[in-house]
Amino acid sequence: MSPAQIEILAIAVCTAVACALVGTFLVLRRLAMVSDAISHSILPGIVVAFFVTRDLSSPWLVVGAAATGVLTVALVEALTRSRRLKEDAAMGLVFPALFSLGVVLITRYAGNVHLDVDAVLLGELAYAPFNRLEIAGTDVGPRGLWLMGGIMLINALAVGLFFKELKLATFDAGLAAALGFAPVAIHYGLMSLVSLTAVGAFDAVGLILVVALMIGPPAAAYLLTDRLTVMLVLSASLGAVAAALGFWLATAVDGSIAGAMAVAVGVVFAVVFLAAPGRGLIAVMRRRRRQRWEFAAVMLAIHLWQHEGEPDEAEESRVEHLHGKHVGWTPEFTRRTVALATRRGLVEPAGERLRLTELGRAAAGRALSGAVVEV
Repeated sequence: MSPAQIEILAIAVCTAVACALVGTFLVLRRLAMVSDAISHSILPGIVVAFFVTRDLSSPWLVVGAAATGVLTVALVEALTRSRRLKEDAAMGLVFPALFSLGVVLITRYAGNVHLDVDAVLLGELAYAPFNRLEIAGTDVGPRGLWLMGGIMLINALAVGLFFKELKLATFDAGLAAALGFAPVAIHYGLMSLVSLTAVGAFDAVGLILVVALMIGPPAAAYLLTDRLTVMLVLSASLGAVAAALGFWLATAVDGSIAGAMAVAVGVVFAVVFLAAPGRGLIAVMRRRRRQRWEFAAVMLAIHLWQHEGEPDEAEESRVEHLHGKHVGWTPEFTRRTVALATRRGLVEPAGERLRLTELGRAAAGRALSGAVVEV
């Protein structure tokens, strides 16, 4: 890899990790679409700050964008608290209005500068190595790497310092308020970090793709663990993997790096969604299939238990009777159910009949009493 490619990959990884750290709390708070709202609504803040400074590299653009992001959250919450709109409807009103205002300002007053709609929406990492940072006449690397590396460290430091407060306010805001942790302040602090991260990713991946980087890796990590610390580490790791895969894909197809990163995020999430050990689609299907057979084995035990001591016990306990008109099982289904019930010790064969064991009798009794039965 060339030095420029290494720099691009480093910026992509820093961007993905920074987005994943704050995105984890958005996913846990069920505020995933807030990232979409903030990433779009910061545009007018950037434009207004540019009109004031006339400098695209000015730090005031970051301040203006972050302030607009916090304003977006405040407006959404104000509309939600009015009880006349749901939160999703409030976001659907606020962020298109602010984003459209930014687009209008760009097209009307900033047509002759490099602040166009395409750059806003898509971003372009390929140009990042050309935008260098010089200190005392010395080239110290791409500005984007320093910016996103700094934001990544800020996010990591904030999560580390306020981990207890963030965790408590995320899972139980009422308890956090009772203990004096000010969940509202924590919420706005988190939204400020989200806004800052979205601004930093402005040049790197564009506003639209910030959503994929903030939500995709944490959503995948959520399927892999129930522990917050592990989820944070997995989110950052999956984000870095997706960034690297996206860079490789863009190089292979000679396409947009930011777009390829978003595709890679989708691929990573799809793999986790299918193959996660406990919550993946394959694991869920296998568990449901196993539960179906275990339920059938318990139903067999209940059938035998209900006919114990009755005149028709000899007929009802015959294997052939189970796939007759009375029970309605197919011969193959009956064979597999009897085999499973026998392996689990619920029944035992007695010639052409089945005899209920003490374990099977207990399982049938628990099932009929409404208790959870494990076979």
